[in-house]
Amino acid sequence: MIQRLLLLALACLAQVGIAEEAFTRAEAIYGRKFGTALTLDVIQPKNANGYGVCAMISGGFFSSHEGINPGYMKELLDRGYTVFAVVHGSQPRFTIPEIYSDIHRAVRFVRANAVKYQVKPERLAVFGASAGGNLSLTLGTQGKPGDPSAKDPVDRESSAVQAVACFFPPTDFMNWGEPGDEQVGIGRVGRQFYPAFGSQSDKPETRAALGRQISPIHFVTRSMPPTLIVHGDSDRLVPIYQAEIFQKKAQDAGATCELVRKEGADHGWPNMEKDIARFADWFDKHLRGIQKN
Repeated sequence: MIQRLLLLALACLAQVGIAEEAFTRAEAIYGRKFGTALTLDVIQPKNANGYGVCAMISGGFFSSHEGINPGYMKELLDRGYTVFAVVHGSQPRFTIPEIYSDIHRAVRFVRANAVKYQVKPERLAVFGASAGGNLSLTLGTQGKPGDPSAKDPVDRESSAVQAVACFFPPTDFMNWGEPGDEQVGIGRVGRQFYPAFGSQSDKPETRAALGRQISPIHFVTRSMPPTLIVHGDSDRLVPIYQAEIFQKKAQDAGATCELVRKEGADHGWPNMEKDIARFADWFDKHLRGIQKN
């Protein structure tokens, strides 16, 4: 059933078209990992507004170039956002903490090349779905300053983002559908995606530490960027409880976090690309300071 739900989510994002003349698309190498190039696609509309959005291309912590669909991003491109579609190292070869290093590197790369790509380095946003939502929240809660003494100029840049939007994100792997429901390499979901957790999930003591490390809910602060979550209230893979507890933690901390419930929706729904308009509204407001009438 889990595989069917992932396929449903992917199908909802597929088959969305956009005229190629409306944007340019180029691949860039943002880093290397054990000799393998880490790439992102720079998708830039002809009416670029000077703001950049990083798209986390990830499902089940698997990422591929084939998963990049400019049509799915049409609303963002139509409003002038330059989209950086990030492909990360995937499970089963790499675990979630190892994947996190890739996404921090990707944001640093975009910021280091802001002049080249004509985006404002101090105003970047991120979005994703499912595992990509977890990665988006991770950047939102744990964006880090650069190392000023680093030899690589990319590593001198910050990986912080200024706005976040995501679909049905895992936020707390130790309390999945209810308190105490662990899914770090165990449980219905955790076993299915065991390679993403790795051997650290084999023992209770290391499993708890890993669970905390990969759960954005533990890194919520008042200063986290404005965050929007859209989640189906009938999601059988990532229960809406995940979004609810994250929003409560954020609101209790005094942060801005909004949850949009999709009534009757599972892990993906038809015409999901229309909900990207909500993301564009969110970025217009919190990245650009534009209020919708």
